[in-house]
Amino acid sequence: MTNPLRPFAIEEAMIRGAVEVESTGRGLVSHRLPQWARRQIPDVFMVQTSAEGAGVRLALRTVADVVELDVQGRRIAADASAPMPPSVYELTEGGAVVASAAVPIGSRYVFSFERPTGEIAPGPDGTARFTGLAQGRECDLELWLPYYDAVELLALRADAPVAPVPGAGALRWVHHGSSISHGYRADTTTGTWPVVAALRAGAELTNLAFSGNAMLDPFTARTIRDTPADLISLKIGINLVNGDVMRLRAFRPAVDGFLDTIREGHPDTPIVLVSPIWCAPVESSAGPTVQDPERDEEWSVAGGTEADVKAGKLSLRVVRAELESVVDRRRADGDHRLQYLDGLSLYGAGDAASMPLPDNLHPGPDVQRLIGERFARVLAVFTTG
Repeated sequence: MTNPLRPFAIEEAMIRGAVEVESTGRGLVSHRLPQWARRQIPDVFMVQTSAEGAGVRLALRTVADVVELDVQGRRIAADASAPMPPSVYELTEGGAVVASAAVPIGSRYVFSFERPTGEIAPGPDGTARFTGLAQGRECDLELWLPYYDAVELLALRADAPVAPVPGAGALRWVHHGSSISHGYRADTTTGTWPVVAALRAGAELTNLAFSGNAMLDPFTARTIRDTPADLISLKIGINLVNGDVMRLRAFRPAVDGFLDTIREGHPDTPIVLVSPIWCAPVESSAGPTVQDPERDEEWSVAGGTEADVKAGKLSLRVVRAELESVVDRRRADGDHRLQYLDGLSLYGAGDAASMPLPDNLHPGPDVQRLIGERFARVLAVFTTG
């Protein structure tokens, strides 16, 4: 006989991967930037992408066979009414996906780069329902929110008590990066490369990657400075190039300033500075990356030239050389806990020949998993060392 479902409080201690949790009166919203930093966000695109639940999950200990979570999700959409696929919520146990649930789209954040309004079109609440879980044994589950939705947690029900999973002393890994690290084009949250790496290595991930906005923003550095961490990784460069927002003269001190700020709160924490993965259009040419006017589908090409690079603009080759140089200099000055990782070791030209980027800029699901599997080896050094 099936036990009836009962409501259980969504405790703040259940929420992992957020830097701040807000009570809305209806439920709880997890944030990947604190309130003071959110007030400094400079554009409406980042308002939504920083609110999305990349890497955020509920850590639940239970013997329940059935768990339900009521949510209000909000996703970027080009208009208020076009059909969109459902949001996917996933349950993992011991690093493996054991269940998933599809929830119809809720609210929409109406935005496109051609019409950057950021208006919210309200939509219905939804329920993620998982069945056939514990089957009489106590288990520790992680319920992963969709990386592409901003999610308000409304209610939790189960057919047995549900409690937070106590902290187990896992490596606390804080990562910052661009849409590639946020997970854009991955199938699901557990297919985004930081989550792939964290699940393989048994690390406790806080993903502070913001699509289009790995811009060396001071408020991001201060957020990382104030976030507990045993390991910090910073994947820097592609947004600066594809947005064409910075020249070489500004880039060098901006990287130093970003690191200096983080070191104020983490004087001895290992930091891995990761350069960009392979992206053919801007390897040797300057940004910005722009849509190829000859194609109807998404396909990025360089808007700048190699001559622009000689005049001081950034290409990925320049970025990689500069980041390695910054690390070498700072290590020589005594920061031996700072390391450089060449992004081409995660995805390089050889990989691109066999596993091309579907839009010439962002990894598809196959490459997201490849990067995660390779970065898991980096994490293993810190989890076993």
